[in-house]
Amino acid sequence: MIEIPTLATARFTLRPLQEGDEHTFFRAYSDPELMRYWSRGPFDDVEALRAWLFDREWGGRTWVAVPHEGGDPVLRMVASAEGEQVCEIGYMIVPGHERRGIATECLSALLTQLFRVEGVHRVFADIDPRNTASNRLVQRLGFTLEGHFRDAMKTHIGWCDSWIWAILEDEWRGNERGT
Repeated sequence: MIEIPTLATARFTLRPLQEGDEHTFFRAYSDPELMRYWSRGPFDDVEALRAWLFDREWGGRTWVAVPHEGGDPVLRMVASAEGEQVCEIGYMIVPGHERRGIATECLSALLTQLFRVEGVHRVFADIDPRNTASNRLVQRLGFTLEGHFRDAMKTHIGWCDSWIWAILEDEWRGNERGT
């Protein structure tokens, strides 16, 4: 089993995914608009999402952001090893929590964990060019756009391009971001 340390930010506890979280995240992963730029379409039922979220064969790690004052998770973040000292990240915010700086705050803590504690050298994200909010987020975090792959993946909406964004350990200034 892959270790998933609990992390903290000013407003959130970042903990491993737990049974029952699928009910909160179903709002996001069943939404056709939010799932538009994912490699698969929206989920039709909670049990299918549960099986996907808790897939033991995947090999990546999942954190969910829970407000310190309690309540349901507001964000899911993942990191998966894609080679020696290289990780890919992904994220999904629960509807109703957008534009509050949650993803920036929580991903900053995750990047600090990956770079400063785990010794990762490179973190990247694969984002559809049309996903404006996600592209702005990684740019704000200091990622560099490294490549544009045309028709990189066939998904539920057809052939899609991919932008590859990355940040290197020596480019990360996470402690200056208040994490």
